[in-house]
Amino acid sequence: MGGCVPIAGLTQRAENFITQRLTLRALPFRPDISIYAPTPQSGLIGWLASEGLDDIPPYWAYAWGGGAALSLYLRDHPEVLAGKSVLDFGAGSGLVGLAAAKAGAGQIWAMDADPVARVALQLNAAANQAEIALWELPHLPDATIVLAGDVFYDPAIVADTLPLLEAAAKRGARVLVGDPFRRSLPLDRLEPLATYRVDDMGGTAPVRAGVFALHP
Repeated sequence: MGGCVPIAGLTQRAENFITQRLTLRALPFRPDISIYAPTPQSGLIGWLASEGLDDIPPYWAYAWGGGAALSLYLRDHPEVLAGKSVLDFGAGSGLVGLAAAKAGAGQIWAMDADPVARVALQLNAAANQAEIALWELPHLPDATIVLAGDVFYDPAIVADTLPLLEAAAKRGARVLVGDPFRRSLPLDRLEPLATYRVDDMGGTAPVRAGVFALHP
């Protein structure tokens, strides 16, 4: 994040922008879940630049392939989460956490480094009548299940992210990963559980995305 970001008042400004300029819409692959999404008229990129946030891509504004696959897996296997505590790691829009809520999870936490993502996911949670609490590093909460969608998209992110998820798995959490087989996905550390055909941001056709369990 750039050093000139005007944090004071950002939460309220982000909330106003998202609710006034973005559209709350049901996801085609999970019509029981709605998230705030931009349109060409929203002016999202210009607003981010005005806030000094143009160096932080708005990943939170879109549904990505890994998160979509995880949301479908949780729909198909609600027994995985029933009554359990869950962390939506790198939550973005909060889609995976919302899918966990629909599946009957107990306590749900979400974490994301982007301050606007944290606002968006709480607005999405409210719109879906779900309770999701924010969590911040350096430590992860003692969740039974850790859900990580689209967190292995380049080698530098893998180097930062994989040790945290491995530590959670070693302490006994079940770590589930969703990813459309990106080049940086550490397949040697993962056990495949399911595959889905889903849309991925930036693509023009559905892609194959997997759900995996991280080896402890």
